[in-house]
Amino acid sequence: MHRTNRFISSVFALSCVLGIAPALAQSYPNQTISVIVPYAPGGNTDVVGRIVAEPMSLILGQKMIIENVAGAGGTTGSQRASRANPDGYTLLVGQMGTHAASVGLYPNLGYDPVNDFEHVGQLSDTPIAILVRKNFPAKDLKTFIEMLKAAPQKYNNGHGGVGATSHVSCLFFTSLIGARSPMVAYRGSGPAFNDILSEQYDFLCDQIPHTVEHVKAGTVRMLAIATPERSDALPNVPTTIEAGLPEFQASGWNALFAPKGTPQPIVNKLSEALRKALEDPATRNKLEMIGAILPRQENRTPEGLRKFVGDEITKWTPIMKAAAIPTAK
Repeated sequence: MHRTNRFISSVFALSCVLGIAPALAQSYPNQTISVIVPYAPGGNTDVVGRIVAEPMSLILGQKMIIENVAGAGGTTGSQRASRANPDGYTLLVGQMGTHAASVGLYPNLGYDPVNDFEHVGQLSDTPIAILVRKNFPAKDLKTFIEMLKAAPQKYNNGHGGVGATSHVSCLFFTSLIGARSPMVAYRGSGPAFNDILSEQYDFLCDQIPHTVEHVKAGTVRMLAIATPERSDALPNVPTTIEAGLPEFQASGWNALFAPKGTPQPIVNKLSEALRKALEDPATRNKLEMIGAILPRQENRTPEGLRKFVGDEITKWTPIMKAAAIPTAK
């Protein structure tokens, strides 16, 4: 009898869930959606997040408000998002630093990038480049590497916080050349980039979308892009292959996540809105103009993004270990 009652209760509960889920999707969203960007304003993740949130707002019929929650290389905002109410009204723009390299960097990360989120879809790929202050004496990557090797303590390396893309990509770069310089941490790539513009430090490894206009204006110099092909946004900048360091290949990315437990119909609705936003010619043009690359079709889906994040963790964990990074807490 007890088994029968439990079975009937289970069937009833399941039928309620199946009935509620479609209703949730139909009524969602009916209020403003908060999108956490785990860095300060002005950096790559912030710029890409705002570009994509604008058309998604129009498609969903509700405002998507960017909320900048900086700290600990993006992990503070990411952890906050992972613990938010899973109702579809708190989302996260994560990226390579927060959802891949962080696993090999923070033994007590506070969240699992694969299992503590619902994966909505990838927003963009973002090539990484090596930049120097505008009056730095080296005019090309080869000379720059020679100078770093000769006197690594002489030159300061800025980044957006421990675990940020700008941090881990320069760790990768300096480990390849065998010369590590003093690192200056900021609360995001936006503030870090502002200080290289005013020549407060010497070099930065960062994603290119928020740097393009400044490179064109000559207020910062880009020595090389760490991708196989040159960027259409900066066609005069050589690749690291052309510049003599082919081993340094690195690309960041941005993606949209929801807290674990967000109903699948809501996740699917968000993913469909993202797909339509990325297919919008105006949105595509904005992303391409700043040097971002549209993600592969399969990575724009929840299933594809989940696999991609797992693959990125597998890729970056040994790179972090090879860079001999001090344990982060």
